[in-house]
Amino acid sequence: MAISEQHEPHRRDFLYIATGAFAAVGGVAAVWPLIHQMNPDASVQALASIEIDLSAIELGQTVTVKWQGRPVFIRHRTPAEIKTAQDTPLGDLKDQVSRNDGLGGAEDASDANRVVRPEWLIVVGVCTHLGCIPVKDQGDFNGWFCPCHGSHYDLSGRIRQGPAPENLLVPKYEFIGDDAVQIG
Repeated sequence: MAISEQHEPHRRDFLYIATGAFAAVGGVAAVWPLIHQMNPDASVQALASIEIDLSAIELGQTVTVKWQGRPVFIRHRTPAEIKTAQDTPLGDLKDQVSRNDGLGGAEDASDANRVVRPEWLIVVGVCTHLGCIPVKDQGDFNGWFCPCHGSHYDLSGRIRQGPAPENLLVPKYEFIGDDAVQIG
């Protein structure tokens, strides 16, 4: 039998190909529900972004809203709080990275890189040490204090003292008017 001899297709070749194709389609059909169940459910998708009316938040007040199952702190900062946050030297900060999802997160932690408008601070209210919820208007820097392990955050949400390794996360957000913000 010569090597150059061509093989003529037989019925058995067709059955092998058809069986393989059928098995591949069946495998995909069996795996699809397993992959699909990993998608977020409707309640999570509904919270992908939220709109907050800022008109009811008074100067110097902090409110907490829930976004994607996590607390988000919205602080209407006073001019004195803004000046204190802006005048803080970067060398005094424990974490010098902004952690701002709207900017990419790798910029320096100056106050300008943590806010869109100086009077409004919006941060995810989860301590970066062990995931506790810090208490507002507490601590050595009058921002947030995590009583579980003693982390102190300033009025820009930056870690200043304690075991927390990173600043509070700034979620991606945008102002959709003078008195409204969309988070997410």
